[in-house]
Amino acid sequence: MGYFGCHLSASGGNAAMVKTALSIGANTFAFFTRNPRGSKAKKEDAADAEKAVSMLKAEGFGKLVAHGAYTMNLCTADAEARAFAAEVLEDDLRRMASLPGNFYNFHPGSHVGQGTEAGIDYISAALKNALRHDYPVTVLLETMAGKGSEIGGRFEELKAILDAVGSKNVGVCLDTCHVYDGGYDIVNDLDGVLAEFDRIIGLDRLKALHLNDSKNPFASHKDRHECLGKGSLGIDTFRSAVNHPALKDKPMILETPNELPGYQAEIALLRSLES
Repeated sequence: MGYFGCHLSASGGNAAMVKTALSIGANTFAFFTRNPRGSKAKKEDAADAEKAVSMLKAEGFGKLVAHGAYTMNLCTADAEARAFAAEVLEDDLRRMASLPGNFYNFHPGSHVGQGTEAGIDYISAALKNALRHDYPVTVLLETMAGKGSEIGGRFEELKAILDAVGSKNVGVCLDTCHVYDGGYDIVNDLDGVLAEFDRIIGLDRLKALHLNDSKNPFASHKDRHECLGKGSLGIDTFRSAVNHPALKDKPMILETPNELPGYQAEIALLRSLES
Protein backbone atom coordinates (compact mmCIF):
# COMPACT_ATOMS: atom_id res chain seq x y z
CA MET A 1 0.00 0.00 0.00
CA GLY A 2 1.34 3.40 -0.99
CA TYR A 3 1.76 6.45 1.20
CA PHE A 4 -0.73 9.10 0.08
CA GLY A 5 -1.65 12.41 1.67
CA CYS A 6 -2.17 16.12 1.09
CA HIS A 7 -1.32 19.51 2.55
CA LEU A 8 -3.02 20.03 5.92
CA SER A 9 -3.42 23.14 8.03
CA ALA A 10 -0.95 23.25 10.91
CA SER A 11 -3.05 25.76 12.87
CA GLY A 12 -4.45 23.13 15.26
CA GLY A 13 -1.09 21.54 15.98
CA ASN A 14 0.72 18.38 14.98
CA ALA A 15 -1.56 15.84 16.68
CA ALA A 16 -4.60 17.48 15.10
CA MET A 17 -3.04 17.08 11.67
CA VAL A 18 -2.52 13.36 12.28
CA LYS A 19 -6.20 13.00 13.26
CA THR A 20 -7.30 14.90 10.16
CA ALA A 21 -5.09 12.77 7.94
CA LEU A 22 -6.61 9.59 9.38
CA SER A 23 -10.11 10.94 8.81
CA ILE A 24 -9.53 11.28 5.06
CA GLY A 25 -7.68 7.98 4.59
CA ALA A 26 -4.19 9.48 4.41
CA ASN A 27 -1.07 7.82 5.79
CA THR A 28 1.28 10.73 5.20
CA PHE A 29 0.75 14.47 4.84
CA ALA A 30 2.44 17.81 4.23
CA PHE A 31 2.22 21.04 6.19
CA PHE A 32 3.77 24.48 6.04
CA THR A 33 6.33 25.12 8.75
CA ARG A 34 5.17 28.76 8.87
CA ASN A 35 2.90 31.17 7.00
CA PRO A 36 3.46 30.11 3.36
CA ARG A 37 3.07 33.69 2.13
CA GLY A 38 5.01 35.30 4.96
CA SER A 39 7.45 34.40 7.70
CA LYS A 40 5.47 34.08 10.94
CA ALA A 41 5.73 30.65 12.59
CA LYS A 42 3.36 29.01 15.06
CA LYS A 43 4.53 28.75 18.67
CA GLU A 44 6.21 25.41 19.33
CA ASP A 45 4.50 22.83 21.59
CA ALA A 46 6.79 20.00 22.68
CA ALA A 47 3.99 17.93 24.26
CA ASP A 48 1.89 18.15 21.11
CA ALA A 49 4.84 17.13 18.93
CA GLU A 50 5.56 14.15 21.18
CA LYS A 51 1.93 13.04 20.97
CA ALA A 52 1.98 13.36 17.18
CA VAL A 53 5.16 11.28 16.90
CA SER A 54 3.53 8.52 18.96
CA MET A 55 0.39 8.60 16.80
CA LEU A 56 2.36 8.51 13.55
CA LYS A 57 4.25 5.44 14.71
CA ALA A 58 1.14 3.66 16.01
CA GLU A 59 -0.79 4.26 12.77
CA GLY A 60 2.06 3.24 10.45
CA PHE A 61 2.44 6.57 8.67
CA GLY A 62 5.05 7.13 6.02
CA LYS A 63 7.46 10.05 6.27
CA LEU A 64 5.91 13.51 6.38
CA VAL A 65 6.85 16.16 3.83
CA ALA A 66 6.91 19.59 5.48
CA HIS A 67 7.08 22.58 3.14
CA GLY A 68 9.04 25.81 3.48
CA ALA A 69 7.39 29.18 2.86
CA TYR A 70 6.96 30.24 -0.77
CA THR A 71 8.50 33.59 0.13
CA MET A 72 11.79 31.99 1.22
CA ASN A 73 14.06 32.85 -1.71
CA LEU A 74 17.62 31.82 -0.89
CA CYS A 75 19.02 33.38 -4.06
CA THR A 76 17.21 36.69 -4.31
CA ALA A 77 19.26 39.69 -5.47
CA ASP A 78 18.37 41.54 -2.25
CA ALA A 79 21.20 40.70 0.17
CA GLU A 80 19.14 41.49 3.28
CA ALA A 81 16.19 39.37 2.12
CA ARG A 82 18.59 36.59 1.14
CA ALA A 83 20.14 36.57 4.62
CA PHE A 84 16.69 36.51 6.22
CA ALA A 85 15.66 33.56 4.02
CA ALA A 86 18.76 31.68 5.17
CA GLU A 87 17.80 32.37 8.80
CA VAL A 88 14.28 31.08 8.15
CA LEU A 89 15.67 27.89 6.61
CA GLU A 90 17.93 27.30 9.59
CA ASP A 91 15.08 27.89 12.04
CA ASP A 92 12.74 25.59 10.10
CA LEU A 93 15.23 22.72 10.28
CA ARG A 94 15.59 23.31 14.01
CA ARG A 95 11.82 23.20 14.42
CA MET A 96 11.60 19.98 12.38
CA ALA A 97 13.75 18.25 15.01
CA SER A 98 10.58 17.85 17.11
CA LEU A 99 9.25 15.52 14.37
CA PRO A 100 12.47 13.60 13.74
CA GLY A 101 13.18 11.53 10.66
CA ASN A 102 10.89 13.37 8.26
CA PHE A 103 11.37 15.56 5.18
CA TYR A 104 11.52 19.32 4.70
CA ASN A 105 10.83 20.39 1.12
CA PHE A 106 11.31 23.84 -0.41
CA HIS A 107 11.41 25.67 -3.73
CA PRO A 108 15.09 26.35 -4.48
CA GLY A 109 14.43 29.98 -5.43
CA SER A 110 14.66 32.49 -8.28
CA HIS A 111 17.90 34.21 -9.18
CA VAL A 112 16.04 37.29 -10.55
CA GLY A 113 18.61 38.20 -13.15
CA GLN A 114 21.81 37.24 -11.36
CA GLY A 115 22.20 34.08 -13.42
CA THR A 116 21.72 30.39 -12.69
CA GLU A 117 25.29 29.84 -11.49
CA ALA A 118 25.05 32.64 -8.92
CA GLY A 119 21.67 31.36 -7.79
CA ILE A 120 23.02 27.85 -7.27
CA ASP A 121 25.96 29.24 -5.27
CA TYR A 122 23.68 31.20 -2.93
CA ILE A 123 21.29 28.26 -2.39
CA SER A 124 24.15 25.85 -1.74
CA ALA A 125 25.81 28.16 0.77
CA ALA A 126 22.59 28.65 2.74
CA LEU A 127 21.91 24.91 2.78
CA LYS A 128 25.44 24.03 3.92
CA ASN A 129 25.15 26.53 6.74
CA ALA A 130 21.74 25.27 7.91
CA LEU A 131 22.80 21.63 7.74
CA ARG A 132 25.84 22.14 9.96
CA HIS A 133 23.65 21.48 13.01
CA ASP A 134 22.86 17.96 11.77
CA TYR A 135 19.19 18.11 12.78
CA PRO A 136 17.27 14.81 12.22
CA VAL A 137 15.61 15.95 8.99
CA THR A 138 16.29 15.36 5.30
CA VAL A 139 16.00 18.48 3.13
CA LEU A 140 14.37 18.11 -0.28
CA LEU A 141 14.83 20.37 -3.30
CA GLU A 142 11.61 20.53 -5.30
CA THR A 143 11.64 20.11 -9.08
CA MET A 144 10.30 23.30 -10.66
CA ALA A 145 8.53 24.22 -13.90
CA GLY A 146 11.30 26.56 -15.05
CA LYS A 147 9.25 29.73 -15.23
CA GLY A 148 11.09 33.04 -15.19
CA SER A 149 14.40 32.79 -13.35
CA GLU A 150 13.49 29.75 -11.24
CA ILE A 151 16.28 27.42 -10.20
CA GLY A 152 15.40 23.72 -10.40
CA GLY A 153 13.63 23.49 -13.73
CA ARG A 154 16.35 21.15 -14.98
CA PHE A 155 17.73 18.11 -13.22
CA GLU A 156 21.25 19.40 -13.83
CA GLU A 157 20.56 22.47 -11.66
CA LEU A 158 19.42 20.32 -8.74
CA LYS A 159 22.46 18.10 -9.21
CA ALA A 160 24.74 21.13 -9.03
CA ILE A 161 23.22 22.13 -5.68
CA LEU A 162 23.46 18.60 -4.31
CA ASP A 163 27.10 18.35 -5.34
CA ALA A 164 27.97 21.74 -3.86
CA VAL A 165 26.28 20.95 -0.53
CA GLY A 166 27.86 17.50 -0.36
CA SER A 167 25.49 16.10 2.27
CA LYS A 168 23.56 12.84 2.28
CA ASN A 169 20.78 14.69 4.13
CA VAL A 170 19.62 16.44 0.95
CA GLY A 171 17.41 14.89 -1.70
CA VAL A 172 14.72 15.74 -4.26
CA CYS A 173 10.92 15.94 -4.28
CA LEU A 174 9.54 15.40 -7.78
CA ASP A 175 6.42 17.41 -8.61
CA THR A 176 4.50 15.82 -11.49
CA CYS A 177 2.96 19.09 -12.68
CA HIS A 178 6.26 20.94 -12.51
CA VAL A 179 8.36 18.38 -14.36
CA TYR A 180 5.77 17.99 -17.14
CA ASP A 181 5.44 21.76 -17.51
CA GLY A 182 9.23 21.91 -17.40
CA GLY A 183 9.68 19.62 -20.41
CA TYR A 184 10.01 16.13 -18.95
CA ASP A 185 7.39 13.94 -20.63
CA ILE A 186 6.18 11.74 -17.79
CA VAL A 187 2.88 11.19 -19.66
CA ASN A 188 4.40 9.29 -22.57
CA ASP A 189 7.79 8.25 -21.17
CA LEU A 190 7.85 8.04 -17.37
CA ASP A 191 10.54 5.35 -17.54
CA GLY A 192 12.71 7.56 -19.74
CA VAL A 193 12.35 10.56 -17.43
CA LEU A 194 13.24 8.46 -14.38
CA ALA A 195 16.22 7.01 -16.26
CA GLU A 196 17.40 10.55 -17.00
CA PHE A 197 16.89 11.51 -13.36
CA ASP A 198 18.92 8.47 -12.32
CA ARG A 199 21.72 9.29 -14.76
CA ILE A 200 21.99 12.92 -13.66
CA ILE A 201 21.05 12.86 -9.97
CA GLY A 202 20.52 9.24 -8.91
CA LEU A 203 17.22 7.66 -7.94
CA ASP A 204 18.53 7.17 -4.41
CA ARG A 205 18.12 10.95 -4.04
CA LEU A 206 14.44 10.89 -5.02
CA LYS A 207 12.66 10.85 -1.65
CA ALA A 208 9.09 12.09 -2.21
CA LEU A 209 6.57 13.19 -4.85
CA HIS A 210 3.95 15.87 -5.25
CA LEU A 211 1.10 14.40 -7.30
CA ASN A 212 -0.57 17.17 -9.29
CA ASP A 213 -2.21 17.32 -12.68
CA SER A 214 -1.49 20.41 -14.79
CA LYS A 215 -3.76 23.05 -16.27
CA ASN A 216 -1.13 23.69 -18.96
CA PRO A 217 0.29 21.74 -21.91
CA PHE A 218 3.64 19.98 -22.04
CA ALA A 219 6.76 22.17 -21.67
CA SER A 220 4.69 25.30 -21.01
CA HIS A 221 7.04 26.35 -18.17
CA LYS A 222 4.11 27.44 -16.04
CA ASP A 223 2.93 26.22 -12.65
CA ARG A 224 -0.83 25.79 -12.31
CA HIS A 225 -2.00 22.63 -10.61
CA GLU A 226 -5.18 20.78 -11.57
CA CYS A 227 -7.15 17.99 -9.92
CA LEU A 228 -6.10 14.46 -10.84
CA GLY A 229 -7.37 13.41 -14.26
CA LYS A 230 -8.71 16.85 -15.14
CA GLY A 231 -5.55 18.26 -16.67
CA SER A 232 -2.94 17.49 -19.31
CA LEU A 233 -1.36 14.59 -17.41
CA GLY A 234 -4.41 12.34 -17.15
CA ILE A 235 -5.25 9.45 -14.85
CA ASP A 236 -3.00 6.92 -16.59
CA THR A 237 0.07 8.97 -15.63
CA PHE A 238 -0.83 8.67 -11.96
CA ARG A 239 -1.62 4.97 -12.34
CA SER A 240 1.90 4.52 -13.70
CA ALA A 241 3.43 6.60 -10.90
CA VAL A 242 1.77 4.84 -7.95
CA ASN A 243 2.74 1.44 -9.34
CA HIS A 244 6.25 2.24 -10.57
CA PRO A 245 8.85 0.17 -8.67
CA ALA A 246 11.10 3.22 -8.27
CA LEU A 247 8.31 5.39 -6.86
CA LYS A 248 5.65 3.35 -5.10
CA ASP A 249 7.34 3.32 -1.70
CA LYS A 250 7.75 7.14 -1.60
CA PRO A 251 5.37 9.52 0.21
CA MET A 252 3.07 11.07 -2.40
CA ILE A 253 1.51 14.41 -1.53
CA LEU A 254 -1.47 15.97 -3.29
CA GLU A 255 -1.35 19.73 -3.90
CA THR A 256 -4.39 19.82 -6.17
CA PRO A 257 -6.98 22.65 -5.91
CA ASN A 258 -9.17 20.89 -3.34
CA GLU A 259 -10.65 21.07 0.13
CA LEU A 260 -10.57 18.06 2.47
CA PRO A 261 -13.49 16.16 0.80
CA GLY A 262 -11.75 16.49 -2.55
CA TYR A 263 -8.47 15.22 -1.12
CA GLN A 264 -10.26 12.31 0.49
CA ALA A 265 -11.73 11.38 -2.90
CA GLU A 266 -8.35 11.69 -4.63
CA ILE A 267 -6.61 9.56 -2.00
CA ALA A 268 -9.29 6.90 -2.55
CA LEU A 269 -8.73 7.25 -6.31
CA LEU A 270 -4.97 6.73 -5.93
CA ARG A 271 -5.57 3.60 -3.86
CA SER A 272 -7.93 2.27 -6.53
CA LEU A 273 -5.15 2.71 -9.11
CA GLU A 274 -2.72 0.52 -7.18
CA SER A 275 -2.26 -2.96 -8.60
